[in-house]
Amino acid sequence: MSISKENPKINEEIRAREVRVTSPTGEQLGIMSLRDALRIAGEQQLDLVEVAPTAKPPVCRIMDFGKYRYEQQKRDKEAKKKQKVVTVKEVKLRPNIEQHDFSVKLKNALRFIEDGDKVKVTIMFRGRELSHPELGREILLKMAAEMKELVTVERDPKLEGKNMIMILAPKAHN
Repeated sequence: MSISKENPKINEEIRAREVRVTSPTGEQLGIMSLRDALRIAGEQQLDLVEVAPTAKPPVCRIMDFGKYRYEQQKRDKEAKKKQKVVTVKEVKLRPNIEQHDFSVKLKNALRFIEDGDKVKVTIMFRGRELSHPELGREILLKMAAEMKELVTVERDPKLEGKNMIMILAPKAHN
């Protein structure tokens, strides 16, 4: 049974007259007055912790709260370690990019994808270049095609102001 919220009520903070009590092993001890429950917990040198405050009567467990909180923090820390933070890296190109420059940008984008990051590929238009957005689209689609084994196109090329943006995400590894 997990405790419902961040800061559960313990011992004298509990305000119910009657509580349903469970032992440290999870065994049901039944419904009793709060005073009796506190006495039993005190005899075992443990805390009475409200685990289900919305139940009628509230459910309380006898446990070592300090130890429980420590274990909980340890579990939270472990879970945080396992989480993968996906960042979005950006690769900026121009519509009339040279082949070599394109290769360098492609290599950077591949490195980002291999690291598990998403890549936002941006084509920056200046002045009259905006009258030929198809050039930018071609370059973006060429980049997506070069990396098609490793990526999925999360957002198709789309013109936003003076930039055309496409977002690539790493394919899920099965």
